[in-house]
Amino acid sequence: MTIQCIARLRSRRVVQDQLEGSDTATAAVECGGGVCCWANLPHELLRDVLLRIEESETRWPQRRNVVACAGVCRSWRFAIKEIVQVPEISGKLTFPISVKQPGPKECLLQCFIKRNRSTQTYHLYLSLTNALTDDGKFLLAACKCRRPTCTDYIISLRAEDISRGSSTYVGKLRSNFLGTKFSVFDGQSSHAGAKMTKSRSSRLAYSKQVMPRVPFRNYPTAHISYELNMLGSRGPRRMQCIMDTIPSTSIRPGGVAPTPAEFSVNNVNVFPSIPSFHSKSASMKNFLSGPLTHQKDGGALVLRNKSPRWHEQLQCWCLNFHGRVTVASVKNFQLVASPENGPAGPEHEKIILQFGKVGKDLFTMDYRYPISAFQAFAICLSSFDTKIACE
Repeated sequence: MTIQCIARLRSRRVVQDQLEGSDTATAAVECGGGVCCWANLPHELLRDVLLRIEESETRWPQRRNVVACAGVCRSWRFAIKEIVQVPEISGKLTFPISVKQPGPKECLLQCFIKRNRSTQTYHLYLSLTNALTDDGKFLLAACKCRRPTCTDYIISLRAEDISRGSSTYVGKLRSNFLGTKFSVFDGQSSHAGAKMTKSRSSRLAYSKQVMPRVPFRNYPTAHISYELNMLGSRGPRRMQCIMDTIPSTSIRPGGVAPTPAEFSVNNVNVFPSIPSFHSKSASMKNFLSGPLTHQKDGGALVLRNKSPRWHEQLQCWCLNFHGRVTVASVKNFQLVASPENGPAGPEHEKIILQFGKVGKDLFTMDYRYPISAFQAFAICLSSFDTKIACE
């Protein structure tokens, strides 16, 4: 079996690497009027073939051959899903659902964001090399939508289709009027007991769904707060992120973070039974309009920005981004886990997310376990928004 064979099979049944059903397709490929001849391979032989492909195609764009194998037929799809490990273990993003799964535990996964000022859109790419100028593998896209009292960032799996009524809708980020508080909403639940928000826009979007079996929803997954700058003093922003669906125990040895298995809101059994942790002001309205507090939700993971140091010679605030950030900007930040009540341990020193400027409209975004690419992207989008009261 060769990669060329896989490519020919793929030409019969296109398996795109962004969604288009590649992760959820179950139909067998038709070969010459019958069931695909590759569907009846002995399981041990099939597994050996797929293991060889998985081990040889470790980076994009070659890794699209692994995705192609999942589109050959039902038996191939089940086999490849058993072989391909989640990003937390493998450190690789393979299928579209990977953007919703926690990043690797051992290292930061390097990505970058391109901003288009004219269209108010933002594209997230996976870095393919250590260079800051590579083309990258497209992951997610977001579009900024201004409203009278808030700003929404709609996040999608496809750059050509960014709307709340699309089947490629992933979630959104919403800010308050001042741009000091943000709520991240997921398009699907990460646990069985999640409560979705109801709004007129949600009902309208639901009626326009292309795929009725994947209805439009909004589940609160994180809250971001920027500290008010009442004195107008110059300096770095101070921010805090409450990850409602990630327990604080996830960063401890043996800790677990929610890991969705596929894009679906109907079958909640595929998600871990991890409860959601909400603050006392659980409603989005109260959060977006209420005063900023430094409370730590009982059980929820809290991220805070790492405090920079003042450099006397350079006369500026500095953080060590290890070469991943080259332009000074108030938007630059590094997030670490905030200690619950006791002293900080080694797990609280690890950088979970870092974001910084490298060009006029180019920014790096590096993240790791326990947050996902989607959650990291949403947090970084909050840094782009204008903050009237913070600067």
